[in-house]
Amino acid sequence: MSKPGNEPDTALVDSSPSVQAHLSILQAVIQRMAGNSAGCKTWCITIVSAILVVTAEQQNPSVVWIAVFPTALFAALDIYYLALEKGFRCTYEAFVRKLHTGDLLPSDLYDVQPTGSVWRLQAGALRSFSVWGFYLPVAMLALVVGWAVSSGVA
Repeated sequence: MSKPGNEPDTALVDSSPSVQAHLSILQAVIQRMAGNSAGCKTWCITIVSAILVVTAEQQNPSVVWIAVFPTALFAALDIYYLALEKGFRCTYEAFVRKLHTGDLLPSDLYDVQPTGSVWRLQAGALRSFSVWGFYLPVAMLALVVGWAVSSGVA
């Protein structure tokens, strides 16, 4: 039991096992979202490449439009995962800020939700170079392959 004027024995400090566990949980979620984002790019390249190979082999330019669908789908998933990653990074930073200022409450240990509006986070992710800098060239490549097949170049 703590004496009057002293901090309680259960003060939330950096070395507290519960604080360390909470930070580890947030870091794991952030890493998982980053891994999911990278996985979206990997699967997109794999599927679109397979579709483009089939398009070139069959000399059928109408099949190339099928490649645009997975590109858009994986771009949307990537945006979602990047938005969640950003939200959880904000949650992590707010938690650490509260910890350092002494404003951390025990109830903060049970809050594992992304901070911020999901729609705003997704809009920010859409503007990210890691999204449009990847998916736009993939979509353009699909269109170029479609043009090449239809004009007889491929």
